[in-house]
Amino acid sequence: MPTSLPTENRTHESLAELLHRVFGHREFRAHQREVCEAATAGRDVLLVMPTGAGKSLCYQLPTLARGGAGSRGTGLVISPLIALMDDQATKLSALGCRVARVHSGLSREAARQACRDYLAGELDFLFIAPERMRVPGFPEMLAKRKPALVAIDEAHCISAWGHDFRPDYRTLGQYLPMLRPAPIVALTATATPTVQKDIAAQLELQEPAVFITGFRRNNLAVEAVELSKPQRAEFAAKLLMDASARPAIVYAASRKDAEEIAGRLGKHFPAAAYHAGLMPEVRERVQTAFLSGKLDVVVATVAFGMGVDKADVRTVVHVALPGSVEAYYQEIGRAGRDGEMSRTVLLYSYADRRTQEFFLEKNYPAVSDLERVAMVLGEEPVDIETLQRALGKKGVAMERETLERAVEKLHGVGVAEVDFAGVVRAGDGRRGLATWKSGYDAQVSARRSQIDSMMAYAEGHQCRMVALVRHFGDASDRQGPCGHCDVCKPGGAGQEGHAPDESERRELRRILKGLEGRGQSLGKLFTELQITSDRKRFDALIDGLARAGLVSIANDTFTNPEGKEITYRKATITFEGREPDDATLATVWIRGDAARGLSVTKSSKKTAKKSVVERALTKEDEELEARLRKWRSDLAKKNGAPAFTVFADSTMRTIVLERPRSMEELFRLKGLGPAKVEKFGAEILAICRGEEASATVRETITKASPREAVQRSFPSTEAVRPKEKEAPIAVELNDAQLALEEKLKAWRKEEAAKTGLPSFFVLSDTVLRAIAAAAPETIEGLKSVRGVGPEKVDKFGAAVVGICRGRRSAGIVRGWA
Repeated sequence: MPTSLPTENRTHESLAELLHRVFGHREFRAHQREVCEAATAGRDVLLVMPTGAGKSLCYQLPTLARGGAGSRGTGLVISPLIALMDDQATKLSALGCRVARVHSGLSREAARQACRDYLAGELDFLFIAPERMRVPGFPEMLAKRKPALVAIDEAHCISAWGHDFRPDYRTLGQYLPMLRPAPIVALTATATPTVQKDIAAQLELQEPAVFITGFRRNNLAVEAVELSKPQRAEFAAKLLMDASARPAIVYAASRKDAEEIAGRLGKHFPAAAYHAGLMPEVRERVQTAFLSGKLDVVVATVAFGMGVDKADVRTVVHVALPGSVEAYYQEIGRAGRDGEMSRTVLLYSYADRRTQEFFLEKNYPAVSDLERVAMVLGEEPVDIETLQRALGKKGVAMERETLERAVEKLHGVGVAEVDFAGVVRAGDGRRGLATWKSGYDAQVSARRSQIDSMMAYAEGHQCRMVALVRHFGDASDRQGPCGHCDVCKPGGAGQEGHAPDESERRELRRILKGLEGRGQSLGKLFTELQITSDRKRFDALIDGLARAGLVSIANDTFTNPEGKEITYRKATITFEGREPDDATLATVWIRGDAARGLSVTKSSKKTAKKSVVERALTKEDEELEARLRKWRSDLAKKNGAPAFTVFADSTMRTIVLERPRSMEELFRLKGLGPAKVEKFGAEILAICRGEEASATVRETITKASPREAVQRSFPSTEAVRPKEKEAPIAVELNDAQLALEEKLKAWRKEEAAKTGLPSFFVLSDTVLRAIAAAAPETIEGLKSVRGVGPEKVDKFGAAVVGICRGRRSAGIVRGWA
């Protein structure tokens, strides 16, 4: 074993000299000097610095500078992972430091010898697992000889709001006072401002020097690709086929996924799975092969990476959405530690959100389960098996995994105490038994918000690196665009796209014009502008504008009449988006289907509807299109609805090109479902024949054969197609009814303003017109109006009836608001 470093003159040696003599570095990395100076001077420190930026030196160098072995004490390092401890201990030993470890992977005699060496002052560093502080007498043993410095690595594990909360870490704060006056250095690569404050509070740091810095990684090209789960393994294989993209780490959501994807990749290059379900010797073999270069790719769950120092990882691929931005940043940070350009690609879809919510529910049992476990806990300590039997005697069957999770959560909120051997008893209430439920609910809520933040990041439109820097509150960064990510440099990661053509530039200008002077929900903007009937295409235009910085997209919420909070996406024009010229619009990148990069095209997918090959319109075609457009416009005006609700422009063009002659031919056209064929089919066919369409014709057809024309030709239609909503009934109003409609609209506007809802959430224009036509003077009469459901009657009935009676009492309106 290496001998201890000489201690003579160490207090007179500058940090720079010690850095060179012990660690072999002539210069500090960015921000390291300031952190080391603060800790060496005896100040508590909170350091949030990304993976690979040199955090470890920020406690190792101050420990040696403050005296080390034979002088003022040993550096005590509390770390949650054995792999992390072993890696750091090995490196320090290789530098000539005397190092010992105490964790479950070592024998009892090895742990005892480590304690004897610590008390004898023969160690430079002692690494311990956090659960050791729960071993009776162990904290008191450490206090007999005060350490030179206490380093708490992965400090985010302390916080219930962090992405990797561990109850054993939460209790560390109660043991630290007995180790003073040693400075406390809390280090983590992933802590949001909320977690940063919680770490400082839980550890009771004394006027700490806080360093939140270095989160920008200039050598990482960060990309996100929306892609369905079945396509991701093929995408990863294609991405990593190029030898320059390897070595690589692929992160999967489950052990099963890791095994399957590793098997698929292994057909092309050396690859293996790594997860907690493998035997320890298998995991060790995989890790060693990857570090030595014998293995090109590791497909892993989150069990892999911490404590693994491989500098030349060229690519990190996530084939599933991580549970938090913090976990995601930590994982992509394992790429490019050698400073060379590297790539990270996140593959995701909305379905990943449901997967993360499943994991959340699995990891956080229901409050009722926690209550049942808490009820059977007593002062006498019991093991998990005994606790499970006690629950069974009370008629509560609980799976072992659920029980262990429940005990872990109760321990975290102070209701249960768990000793080093895993024995459980009732907690002493230090954190307040009366409030544990609210604390637990807050933890679950925090986890949900982390999923929300991760999803928002994946769908985001700003520079990926800037978004990460802001997430962690790195105030030292200038927050300029990185120039490498899929936002700054679109077209990567197999995502096809193009700069807008002249037609698309006109559409982009219309969107920007529609946003002048106001923010707008994307759904309402799509409805109002009617640029296209294809919502995906509209979203692609919005996405391009947002990525070019011409609009900003944010989530907003409103509360619906039932009291439920609804989240929606809202677009706002930026300063740059006002009056853009062609050169500005040329910076917009309109993304196509990401799957096309994998030779999976929409044209390969079978569709039940008939597609029409475009051709130039003849004069007769143009005349037919004009007649259809006029008929559609007249019908829409009568219904008080936009024209596209009858059918879209693309459907109208299809009708013109095909000129259907029967209900069967009409139904086979794309864009017309059974309900619309039933309602409008006779009129459309009449127009195609050159005849006049009328409501009388429609009513005659409908009364004579409701759905019969469709069902005779397609008897199974209703079984395989969802029923479409009926189109609004056209209502003509007389002068008195029009006046009543105006009064109802004025009331609706006030009601919407009071509740902060859009007007149509109170009552739609169509329903309002139907009420004006019926002028109901009783609640029963209002109930008979089509479109006014029971909830609307309960909420607005008295006000509406009062207006219809001509008694628009302010009190009545308020009483039903």
